[in-house]
Amino acid sequence: MRLLLAEDNRELAHWLEKALVQNGFAVDCVFDGLAADHLLHSETYALAVLDINMPGLDGLEVVQRLRKRGQTLPVLLLTARSAVADRVKGLNVGADDYLAKPFGMEVVVAKIQAVLRRSYAFVSEKALCCVGNVTLDLTEAVLHYKEKELKLSGNEFGILKILMKNPKRPVSREELMRSLWESEHFIDDNTLTVNVTRLRKKLEEIGLCEFIKTRKGIGYQIREEQVR
Repeated sequence: MRLLLAEDNRELAHWLEKALVQNGFAVDCVFDGLAADHLLHSETYALAVLDINMPGLDGLEVVQRLRKRGQTLPVLLLTARSAVADRVKGLNVGADDYLAKPFGMEVVVAKIQAVLRRSYAFVSEKALCCVGNVTLDLTEAVLHYKEKELKLSGNEFGILKILMKNPKRPVSREELMRSLWESEHFIDDNTLTVNVTRLRKKLEEIGLCEFIKTRKGIGYQIREEQVR
């Protein structure tokens, strides 16, 4: 499986590259955002690991360009920044997860494997999930509504899949976090909020306003009456 690693700290980059290769990944390694953006535009990868602080283009700008091109490639951001606002911004521009430095190699590998699992789990499924006239294609990770279609990132697909498979009940935040990130202990609570907010904005763009309803103190639920 081929990954792109973009990290301007060359010592850290080479350490990560070596460790990832030892864990069975093929790795292309670059040291600035411009080189990363060029490869993401011209090559095919299973996942990109991007440092936020890079010369040329920072990791956030690379993700923004990736998403503007319509690419749904999963992205893991590496950051030395401890501020929640920076992590929220990364998720808002389309990253799938983040990892704060310093970290151990076993944590990096576990994060990458988790992102890959949730991003590509739908490949083995051959089915549609329908709520009213909203259809979620479990093979292509695409939502269809009134002749419009919405391509979904791995996290967005995961959230909708759980909610649309359980339209009659609210799904707790804890259940969603365990499903998306293996264990809610690896992330802060705000990560889920950011992903749901971003997904709601995308749904509104195709006419699905208030499709995901907040159940205060519990979690989220699909609003079936909105789509009948």
